[in-house]
Amino acid sequence: MSAITTTDRVSLDRRVPAAGGLNPTFVRIEIKRLMRNKRTVIFTLLMPAVFFLLFGLSNKDQHLPNGQSYGGYILISLAVYGAMTAATAAGSMVAVERALGWSRQLRLTPLQPAAYIAVKAISSLSLALLSVVTEFLVGAAFGIRMEWQIWLVAGLVAWLGSLTFAALGLFMGYLVPSANVMQLLGPILAVLAMLGGLFVPISVMGKTFGDIAKFVPTYGLGQLARSPLTGDFDWMWIVNVVVWLAVFTIGSALAFRRDTKRV
Repeated sequence: MSAITTTDRVSLDRRVPAAGGLNPTFVRIEIKRLMRNKRTVIFTLLMPAVFFLLFGLSNKDQHLPNGQSYGGYILISLAVYGAMTAATAAGSMVAVERALGWSRQLRLTPLQPAAYIAVKAISSLSLALLSVVTEFLVGAAFGIRMEWQIWLVAGLVAWLGSLTFAALGLFMGYLVPSANVMQLLGPILAVLAMLGGLFVPISVMGKTFGDIAKFVPTYGLGQLARSPLTGDFDWMWIVNVVVWLAVFTIGSALAFRRDTKRV
């Protein structure tokens, strides 16, 4: 038997895949897995549309002080709610992966943490986009009329702003057991939507709740999404979104690092 020379030695080093493991196949599988979850589809795509049919249609012929549709105001608010719920649900799926041992298996592969987080963000945004489009299609089908610029800008803000809640979902997914994560997040999101003015206009909530609203993560996103319709704008709305995105992202990173040390 001949000895293995240095030139014959097989390298056992793991090669880091391109883009750290981020690739279209991985993203496609993640999105398909999300769409197979019937509970996620119902609560992120159908429920906001049902809310609009119940509470928005009766106000579609009313108008804001600037003459724009009050029904459109409600529609955009519920599109934000749908997008944030979809993004949170998608991000929180990491809790299920941890319970099944899938995340542990992934950490034994050359997949980079940044690529894993990026896949979660992309899949969350994909589901959020589908929620916004569904909400807007329902609104348009039932007579909501707005300028195309309002549809476009409001939809983009609701969609991209949902990344904050994808980070919230990831954060909670690393903290809460899989059996409880959405049972906990569901009521929390509903309360945040209420306090942030997505269910009830802040102007009718009173001064105390109006002051509280400015500090919840739904406030800035809701105000920004509706700004093309209302014509109002405040830089503090952007600050609100950016600060909460940073808080949830840092929390997710710290929780991910703590979870990784267990392997």
